[in-house]
Amino acid sequence: MRKYYKDGSSFPDLNKDGKITKADILMGRGVIPKKKKKMMGGGRVKRAGGGPGLYANIAAKKKRIASGSGEKMRKPGSKGAPTAANFARAKQTARS
Repeated sequence: MRKYYKDGSSFPDLNKDGKITKADILMGRGVIPKKKKKMMGGGRVKRAGGGPGLYANIAAKKKRIASGSGEKMRKPGSKGAPTAANFARAKQTARS
């Protein structure tokens, strides 16, 4: 039995151009790699684990605050704030 999508088509629009084309089929088969989602935060630096590092996140947040985003830095010890262990781990991964 064939799976149908909400718009009635039987194959997803993988390249998001509004039509089911040969490119969609090739993306589905893995011949053409799928487009990756862009990460927000422009100037963030990636760490070894794949995401941006602690210091890059802090710098990006300070930049957003300076531009008037209305955000505030979390107080040390509050929920979601980086702990001493987080800083020690960031320091360790920065050296390797």
